Amino acid sequence: MNYIKPQEVVNQMIQAGAVKSKLSVKDLLIRGFLAGAILSFATTLAFTATTQTGIGLVGALVFPVGFVIIILLGLELVTGTFALAPIAVMARRATLGGMLENFFWVILGHILGSIFYAGLYYVAVTNFGHIHDQPIIKYIIKLAETKTNGYSVLGSDGMIAVFVKAILCNWMVTLGAVMAMTSSSTTGKILAMWLPILTFFAQGFEHAVVNMFVIPAGIMYGAKVSLGDWWLWNQIPVLLGNLVGGVLFTGILLYITHRTTETSQAKPTTKVA
Repeated sequence: MNYIKPQEVVNQMIQAGAVKSKLSVKDLLIRGFLAGAILSFATTLAFTATTQTGIGLVGALVFPVGFVIIILLGLELVTGTFALAPIAVMARRATLGGMLENFFWVILGHILGSIFYAGLYYVAVTNFGHIHDQPIIKYIIKLAETKTNGYSVLGSDGMIAVFVKAILCNWMVTLGAVMAMTSSSTTGKILAMWLPILTFFAQGFEHAVVNMFVIPAGIMYGAKVSLGDWWLWNQIPVLLGNLVGGVLFTGILLYITHRTTETSQAKPTTKVA
């Protein structure tokens, strides 16, 4: 059968986290760059579907294609690693330094890949600036302002809101990475990971890597957002919220329940005369 049991999935999570924590800087940058660009492709695909149909759920249905490509190609998505590397450290299969090094270089790769794609995308859809009324460009500008200025006007309440949305987002995104491990077939992996990714995107939660494309792209296209607003009111709290959601609700809780179950099942029973 193609189904892989949760106890074995947790073992795979630990192994994956250990491998990711030991990758070279070159591999982290390349895989992070490609993942950032590919997720940006999926984001503009989802935005295109939404602007063409006027139905956000249609965009959410197609967005997971980017996540699927990233996982199947073994690229680095920091939001997924937020659930894997910490439990590898807990299991003493990786070091804290290796985990933090992965986070830093992959995030840098994501930013470079996302901004690179944003520049190419603008050239493609506006014919190098000659078409000024593209609905999707206006959509990205509005969204970039909503994701920053929309929170800043609320002050501390806005900061709490964006942080919580980031937690909810990566609870699902990390489940997508884990669900891919529940099947040994390519088709099974695709279907399993599609479900939680669709769930997060359809509800408008905050994903750090998606925002590494949306907000810089919006700034490039004319959004009234400063670099400081981008990082203060979105990127930093979203990264922290994504980290909490991935580490706590997917990584640690699955590790505690299934790792403990596996250990207890392996212990021999003592017979009493």
